[in-house]
Amino acid sequence: MLALQPVSEVVRCGWVTADPLYIDYHDREWGVPPTHEHGWFELLNLEGAQAGLSWITILKKRENYRRAFHGFDPEKITHFTQADVERLLADPGIVRHRGKIEAAIGNAHAWLRLRKEQGDPIAWLFAQAGDIPHNRHLHTLADVPTRTPASDRLSKALKKAGFRFVGSTTCYAFMQATGMVDDHVETCFRHAKPTTPPSGS
Repeated sequence: MLALQPVSEVVRCGWVTADPLYIDYHDREWGVPPTHEHGWFELLNLEGAQAGLSWITILKKRENYRRAFHGFDPEKITHFTQADVERLLADPGIVRHRGKIEAAIGNAHAWLRLRKEQGDPIAWLFAQAGDIPHNRHLHTLADVPTRTPASDRLSKALKKAGFRFVGSTTCYAFMQATGMVDDHVETCFRHAKPTTPPSGS
C-alpha cells in the first residue's frame, strides 16, 4: 500500500496543492494502473468530464460520480435511458453538462464493443497509443507535455471507435493518471517508483 507522505517531508510534482484530497491522489493513485477494468473506464470518463474545469473539481465529485454511474460499470451504464440523462442533469453532485453525461453513456457502449471485438480493452488502449517513451527527463512542471504523438494516436483511435470527449489533451491526462506514462518529475518522491496499486483500489 502506498502511504500518504507528510506535506513537509517530501517534494511533489508542482501541480499538487496543499489540498489533502490532491495530496492523497498524487501520492497513492496518480500514475498507478487501476487494478480493475472499471477503474480504467472511470478515469477515461472523469478526464473527459474535466474538460474546461480543474481536476480538483472532479476529484471532489468523484464519489458522487461513482454513485451516479454505478461504479462506472459499462454494462450497467448502457441501460441508461433518457430519463437517466435528465436525472443526472438534476444531480448537483456531478458536472451537469448534457454533452458530457451523454458521452459517458455512449462511451459505455463503445467500451463494450471494444471488449467484444478486441477482447481486452486495456491492451487495445496500449496498442493504439503505440510507442510510448517512458524514460523522459522531466525536471520541472514546465517539462511535462500536455499532449504527445502517442496521445494523438490514442485520441484518433478512440474517436474512431465511437468515444467522445477524448481529445489528445484529455487522452494524455488519462495516460498520466493510469501509469501509461510516468510523469512524476525527477525531484518528486514518487518518480520512477514501482506502480503498485494502493490496497483496496
